[in-house]
Amino acid sequence: HRDLHSFPTRRSSDLRTTGSMLKFAVQAGLESVGCQVVDAGIISTPTCGFLIRHLGAAVGIEITASHNPIEWNGLKPFSREGSVFDEAAGKRLIELLNADSLPLVRWDRLGGTTESPNAGQAHLDRVGQLVDGTAIRRRALKVVLDCNHGAGALWGPKLLEEFRCRTTILGATADGRFEHTPEPIKENLTGLCDAVVQQGADVGFAQDPDADRLAIVDNAGRYIGEELTLALCADYVLARTPGPVVVNGSTSRVTADVAKRHGCAFSRSHVGEANVVAKMREVGAVFGGEGNGGVIEPKVGYVRDSFVGMAYILAGLTSRSGTLADWADSMPQYVIVKDKLTCPRDRADAACRALEERYADAVASRGDGLRLDWPDRWVQVRASNTEPILRVIGEAPTQAVAAALCADAVAAVRAAVGR
Repeated sequence: HRDLHSFPTRRSSDLRTTGSMLKFAVQAGLESVGCQVVDAGIISTPTCGFLIRHLGAAVGIEITASHNPIEWNGLKPFSREGSVFDEAAGKRLIELLNADSLPLVRWDRLGGTTESPNAGQAHLDRVGQLVDGTAIRRRALKVVLDCNHGAGALWGPKLLEEFRCRTTILGATADGRFEHTPEPIKENLTGLCDAVVQQGADVGFAQDPDADRLAIVDNAGRYIGEELTLALCADYVLARTPGPVVVNGSTSRVTADVAKRHGCAFSRSHVGEANVVAKMREVGAVFGGEGNGGVIEPKVGYVRDSFVGMAYILAGLTSRSGTLADWADSMPQYVIVKDKLTCPRDRADAACRALEERYADAVASRGDGLRLDWPDRWVQVRASNTEPILRVIGEAPTQAVAAALCADAVAAVRAAVGR
């Protein structure tokens, strides 16, 4: 708490209609204990993470519900390193809030708030330094960007403008009134796929509302997803800066294959952005992220960043011959199938034991549930942190094999836990 008196505290938000209500509550709470607050206005989650280190702040708070439906909102806290709170820091924060014993300061020691309306530009400038901007500008790529009325609408078009892309923006009004369900998955991005074809674009990008996740549509209007966001960016980065790579245990094998192709060490962490970041720091990773389109570039910040993802994809297209579809098709091909079933947390271990016995020929990895690997496929089962359910994920070279593997694992779990 004492640290907060001597450093500014970042406070920013995405564009949900409940954002201003939470903004003033957060601002009042911070000022009541003597904090000096920097109000960055409407910015993305990765921008918030970047600015904490850029300005030497003690902590950051992003007001956002990320990809969740519009009626939800929340607070995402960041450490002074610019990464989201890990489990220990989150637990300590909850303890402090529940204790209701924060020492309020006297009237003459109250904190204050200053505004930083153009804070996002420093983030974009840093992203631009990662790639050959001159070459991208010379190529004049045609891009469709779906911001879906989120925070990305303020800074995503600006980044593409600086790269002199010929850009069509969907959901360009930054008002938080989403035109489609906000999670950037295939079924929610049919409009983007159609627009890429209609415009004859080289690439389509989709950001979630707080702009930390990036999904991609290729030049043929094909949703190539969020998993390939990570793999394609890794392919570009590792060809130029070889080094260790970290992803979580639910991320596609394709990024592991890309790391192997470039002769780079590869590690998996437990699921969760904070866990990926901790592992990246441990092994000195040059690149990392999560298969939900969350690219983490340490040169910018230890936070998922859709702007970094867009820059690397544009740079990759500029530096190679052929189309985005050609690049995507050159990647190892896998299909992921996901399922879930109701299961009390105290039965999760029994489910894992049953699967380990059923698939005795697989390489088992424990710790974050159970992951079972074969040379060309894998399956994972893990308990949800928020619901009494088990998540089952299977990946294989074809839809049929992946679906059969996932279904067989679900059936084995049901038999083990009596569900």
